[in-house]
Amino acid sequence: MATKQKQTPKQNEQGSKPAAKSTSNAAFETRELRSALQKFHRSKPIPGYDGTIGGVKFGVYSFFDYDDEPIYVGQTRESLGSRISRHLTNQRSDAVAMNVLDPFEVRRIEVYPLPQYQEVKRGHPQLKQAQDELNALEYTVYKRAIENSKFKAILNEKQPGETQLVNPLPPSYSETIVSDDVMDLRGHPDTRIARRASTIARLAQVIEEREVQGGLRRSLVTQATRLLSLASERADALGAQPEVGESDKDSTDEE
Repeated sequence: MATKQKQTPKQNEQGSKPAAKSTSNAAFETRELRSALQKFHRSKPIPGYDGTIGGVKFGVYSFFDYDDEPIYVGQTRESLGSRISRHLTNQRSDAVAMNVLDPFEVRRIEVYPLPQYQEVKRGHPQLKQAQDELNALEYTVYKRAIENSKFKAILNEKQPGETQLVNPLPPSYSETIVSDDVMDLRGHPDTRIARRASTIARLAQVIEEREVQGGLRRSLVTQATRLLSLASERADALGAQPEVGESDKDSTDEE
């Protein structure tokens, strides 16, 4: 008697497994993020390429925060859709697990797809060429992100290997993934300060509890610098000054 084989879900054109039938039980912000990401991943903006941008296997991506500051750069040979989702929705990437990157802080993404290598896989004669071009692109985007950052640093715990810079860069495609409604919830400076301080505390705990490389400590410094800047800007905007008055006294102090 024939037995039915268990079917495994196939990857869709965006490079990730099909989403669950319903996400109605997810928080509003989560639903909004997933919707924006899916819309971007399913778009087809690349001239001469009929596939979706999320389905492109080889590419580089950048994340930007609520001030449009570059905060993280990475590459993928899996697919742009899968890799970005692993950071922002599945939250299973090393950067997120180690508390280097907080998905909460990502407002905009920018991708540099290399669709010309879509058919390249292990054993393909163009594999080395594709990987070399991908590495050079990642290094160039990484260097540019640091140059464009007011802190001259981003959160990557590892620097890409040095290569020749790519000039000019290939076309990039950008999307804001935080809706106006979510921006109203997340964008308040005090909310961002509290969230960033919490991320720093968790990252510091990771460093305390494990043997870590120097890159993770540099990420901690970068996050602390970003927190100081945000907190200082908030205090300055409010004209905050130390209050003048008597210091606290114990209740048993004599007058």
